[in-house]
Order: sequence, then C-alpha cells, then structure tokens
Amino acid sequence: MFNLDQFISEYVTKRKSAMFLKDIDNNKEIIHANVNAKSVLVIGGAGSIGSSFIKSILPFHPGTLVVVDTNENALAELSRDLRSTEGMFVPGDYLPYPMDFASPVFEKMFRHRKGFDIVANFSAHKHVRSEKDIYSVEALIRNNILNAGILLRLLAEFPPQEYFCVSTDKAANPVNIMGASKRIMEDLIFSFSDRFPVKTARFANVAFSNGSLPAGFLARMSKQQPLSGPADVRRYFVSLEESGQICLLAAMLGKNREIFFPKLGQEEMMTFDEIGKKLLEVSGYKVLECETDEEAISKARELKKGSNLYPVHFSKSDTSGEKAFEEFVADNEETDMLRFSSLGVITGKEIPDRGRLEELLMNLRTVFDSDKSSKEEIVRILEGYLPNFKHIETGRSLDGKM
Repeated sequence: MFNLDQFISEYVTKRKSAMFLKDIDNNKEIIHANVNAKSVLVIGGAGSIGSSFIKSILPFHPGTLVVVDTNENALAELSRDLRSTEGMFVPGDYLPYPMDFASPVFEKMFRHRKGFDIVANFSAHKHVRSEKDIYSVEALIRNNILNAGILLRLLAEFPPQEYFCVSTDKAANPVNIMGASKRIMEDLIFSFSDRFPVKTARFANVAFSNGSLPAGFLARMSKQQPLSGPADVRRYFVSLEESGQICLLAAMLGKNREIFFPKLGQEEMMTFDEIGKKLLEVSGYKVLECETDEEAISKARELKKGSNLYPVHFSKSDTSGEKAFEEFVADNEETDMLRFSSLGVITGKEIPDRGRLEELLMNLRTVFDSDKSSKEEIVRILEGYLPNFKHIETGRSLDGKM
C-alpha cells in the first residue's frame, strides 16, 4: 500500500526524520513555558501549514485554541483529525470558526475575547498562478497586504505576546507579484514591531501540500490523467510535519523582527519532473514521455485499458513569475547561522519607513478603486517600492497549462 509520508521521506526530503526535531528538543522547556495555558489564535489554520502548526503546538498544552478559516469543510476535517489522533491534546476551550479574518464578525469575536496571547496567521495567496490579471492580482494583494494591515491594527489594540505569519522564499529577490506581496508583508508586520513582537519564516515548498503540483500528481493519477509540469525549475522541499515545526520554532524562539529559514543546501533542490517520475515508478508504472499536453492526454486513454505506460509531459517553464531556483536570503540581509542546528535566522531588520509604506498602501488602494486599473500598473507600483523586484512576464499563466 502506498504511504505518502514514507515516499516524501525517501524520495523528496530524503530525511529519515524531521530535520527540526533536535532544535525543538533542545528548546522544549522554553517552548512549553511560552505556550502552556496560553490563548492561541490560528488564522488559516485548516490549510496544510496551519494545521501542521496546530499539531506542533498542541503538545505544549495551550489553554485556548481558536482556529479561523474560510474553508468550512477543511475546518471540519481538522477537528475530526485532531479528535481522532491518539494522544493528541486538545484544550477544553477549542473553537473552529468558518469566517474571514478581515470580516466584521471576526473583529467582533476578537474583541469579545480581548485578544490572544499568541496569534499565528497562515491566511495567504501562495501561488504564482494568482496573478493572471488585475482581478486576481487585487485579490492576492488584498489578502496578503491590505487585509493583513486590518488585522495588525486590531492586534495593536490588544497586543499579543507573540505574532507570527508566513512569508515565502519567493520574497528574496522577488520575480513575481506573489513574492513581492510577501516581501511587502514583511515590512508591514515589522512596522508594528514596536507595539508587539513579530516574527516570520521564509519557506521551502511543502511537499504534497494542498494545491501543490505534487499533490496534483496524486489527483491526476487517481483519475488516470497524464502528469505535467516544469522540468527546469529547482525547488527546496520540506515535509508537512516540518512546515509546522519551522513555524513553531520561529514563533516561540524568534526575536522581534527576525525571519527564519531552513538550512538547506543547493544540492538538496529537486525538480518537479523528478518527483513525478519517481511517484509513477513507485506506483508500478513506466514513464511514457510525450512532446505536448495534447499527446499526453491522448495516450492516457490506454491507462483505462490496463496499460502500465503512464504518459507525462514535462517541459521548460514558460509562465510568468517563475524563478529557475529558490533562495531564502537577499544579498543585503544579515544572517545568524549558528543559533540553531537546522534553521538560519535573518537578523538586523529595522522598523521600515512608515511614510513610504503608507504611501504604497494608499497607491494600491487608489488603483483598486479605479475602473481602469491594470496588472502592469500594479507591477510598476511594486517595483517603485522594491528596487530588487524584477517581474518576469511571459504573457502566459499556469492556469493555461495542464
């Protein structure tokens, strides 16, 4: 029987155990003191990383856990999963809420509870494909920046002991709007760091997380559809378990205005076609290379007749915003590589120029209020704020490909 966790361990991360366990064990008393009996709010907690963070923090016995997510079905599954896991601690004050964190009802709930000790925000547009046109770009920026600002202003009235939110490796020298939005989000949260402690983490790809290309491979195989993806894009990967552990360590052990990232060497990067082909091999198939999406779709008919030749179309990336490789640290950023065995820390971040930041937010709101706004105008505004933002535009979106 196929075991996904075992496959990830053997062929993707190539680690027998989670890489952050040593750092958690070395600091478990500090983490316990920071979490035990505290009230915890997790926004976007029904997603892959948010739910993994919840499973990482619960063993340290928080007194309250409130989970907010717009995905009602995923919230229900999270509750079932927590309740069904042997030995899992779930506090008596546990409440999952299907709501938007920028909505009036969320604010009402938050004010009623007079805030939380620990707030972790995982709500984000995380896909490069979320920049097809001005409408998808507006939705992305509202969620990752403007709505995040609404939350931060609310937190300033009820300052938490710790605030954590997820950034992305794509925030280092960004080439897409998603990465640029997360880099600006870093500035936005740091602009509140004189009111409460803020920390974040730049991630590798989370292997087989919801919506990821590897998870799509499993979905395609379940429907006997061909596999497709880029063959020239190299990425770092962490497991679902490791994704929650990164966030736990950053949130509980990070200092104000620090950015955490996993210590991974370039030799540990993988391409998506490597993962897809290995997945087919482990599942008992032989790979059938095709020249086009259309050829692969046509060849997939034979799967339904019992063929073990599985059609794939892996090709060079030609879509907007795709970086050939990942990086966690920009050239002008300082790092501490000695504090933890498995994590590097970007240090020395200052409170950003609030005047420039407010001007940026005002410009974005003005553009979105106009009927004549465009994706190109947004790119120009972001490039004006981020000198190292070099947007890659090919005129083609991932949604136009198989």
